[in-house]
Amino acid sequence: MTKYSGQLIENRILIHDILESRSLFSEGYYGKPLGISKPKNFDFDSQLVLDLIEGYYLFVKDRLDIFKPDGKIISLKEITNLCKKQYTDFEVKYMVFENLRNKGYVVSPGIKFGCDFAVYIHGPGIDHAPFLVKVLKPSQNISGVDIVLAGRLATTVKKQFILAIVYADGKTIKFVGFDWWRA
Repeated sequence: MTKYSGQLIENRILIHDILESRSLFSEGYYGKPLGISKPKNFDFDSQLVLDLIEGYYLFVKDRLDIFKPDGKIISLKEITNLCKKQYTDFEVKYMVFENLRNKGYVVSPGIKFGCDFAVYIHGPGIDHAPFLVKVLKPSQNISGVDIVLAGRLATTVKKQFILAIVYADGKTIKFVGFDWWRA
């Protein structure tokens, strides 16, 4: 498998090489081509921008070398610390991200939907993300009102709202999906 190179710029990772950008994007819709909101294919002439959690996933899988602005390669400890600063409860969010990616789903940030992840079956530009995922630890509470609000938003944008509950054992994730019925 190809190993890619990216440069850390604040909380994003930039793949400068256009051919690498195309190749990585084609392998699973990683990142977003710079300046192209919804690419229709893999033949774009743009650098690729990865979210930190995507870059971390590829780094851990030994698919990506990440260089700091000074040209030095980043260590696992450094990238982990950056992710912990960027994401609240990074470990549990990463566990869900990794679980979904390993199952073949395309996972992107869900911030515009008020959740942790938007999840695609095929990929952006091919289908719409059918799932919105909110990650919780078992110790976290979620109110009925929060569930209704998230469910109404998900229904409005034609997506299913899913809670991903990560258990204390660090190995178990329970996915709970909500379907909304009209009377």
